[in-house]
Amino acid sequence: MLQRTLIAHCKACGASVQYRLPDDGDTRERGVCTACHTIHYENPLNVVGTIPIWEGKVLLCKRNIEPRLGKWTLPAGFMELGETVAQGAARETQEEAGAQFELQDLFSLMNVVRVGQVHFFYRAKLLSDQFDPGHETMEARLFAEEDIPWDELAFRTVKETLMHYFADAKRHQFGFHQVDIS
Repeated sequence: MLQRTLIAHCKACGASVQYRLPDDGDTRERGVCTACHTIHYENPLNVVGTIPIWEGKVLLCKRNIEPRLGKWTLPAGFMELGETVAQGAARETQEEAGAQFELQDLFSLMNVVRVGQVHFFYRAKLLSDQFDPGHETMEARLFAEEDIPWDELAFRTVKETLMHYFADAKRHQFGFHQVDIS
């Protein structure tokens, strides 16, 4: 079950917030301002990224930030307001790996309910094997399947996505994968 930090003060006016059923017919308890009655909705965060491929190898980034500093991941991060899922995935790939690529199909959707996140990964065709990683990445490197540092992957969503990717690559047929991670 998701452990969350309750909102204590209204983001609109600063007054205290009380958790209750709003008066608008909502069926879930929400943080409601005791002064201005603003309803504060708490929704999952979207994590967006890519599976960048160059000649059968996948590009992984070694994290230079917490959480999981020093672990390997696919280039991904939180989606920003004002961008689509695809735009966010492309931005994160550019920021974290400095990769030149062509975005392809949406490949996986991972529901991570316990932390209130949904992860989306697109396949991406790298246009070069040269990378210029940003400050969040210690190193960006290509890995063949047999060389993936499986025990050093930062997140289960990355492992699940890579496992599905390599299974599909062996069949020469890529599908869409939805996974619920507990």
